[in-house]
Amino acid sequence: MTPKRLLILGATRGTGLHVLNQALARGHEVTALVRNPARLAVTSDRLRVLIGDVTADDTALSTAVQGQDVVISTVGRGLSFKSKGLMAAGVPRIVRAMEARGVRRLIFTSAFGIGETYRDTPFLARLFIATLLRGIYADKTVGEAHIHRSALDWTVVYPVGLNDGPAVGHYRAGERLALRGFPTMARADVADFLLSQIDDTNFIRKGVLVAS
Repeated sequence: MTPKRLLILGATRGTGLHVLNQALARGHEVTALVRNPARLAVTSDRLRVLIGDVTADDTALSTAVQGQDVVISTVGRGLSFKSKGLMAAGVPRIVRAMEARGVRRLIFTSAFGIGETYRDTPFLARLFIATLLRGIYADKTVGEAHIHRSALDWTVVYPVGLNDGPAVGHYRAGERLALRGFPTMARADVADFLLSQIDDTNFIRKGVLVAS
């Protein structure tokens, strides 16, 4: 893989932090746009940290996007059950900044059970989505509509439930997957898949389920 210039959104924790560390380990030049740089302990001569909020700071987002080859978003509400309109506010700004700067490749992390992936979502997970995660999923759906209407070379990645276990090193990926119960996978493996999409064209302008 030829090293690329990457902008990572959501890099201070969870899956995004795994993406950041793995990207640096693979030789990429990384920019991280973060609200609080004190939360990012990683240092590297190939890491540039900028301060900004994707929901409100268009200038910082435009600066961060400029000159990038790929934007990888792992932005989310973490363990919260309240969306606070994160995706509805942030995704249009991400799309506009990329289109204005001529950066086409967007790899965007979502969650299984949204859009067409609902048809492969097991019953137990559907109950959880319809109750505790109802607001989160509604917000994600609104945000993703902006991606689908864009002219970007996007890939929306729908991982199953996430855990903080060690990377397994293998997983399944496809537009349709057979799933049971409430499946989970390691954030580190999701990060590996997100980075694999930098040069993979199989899922351009498609959604892809990822599961262990």
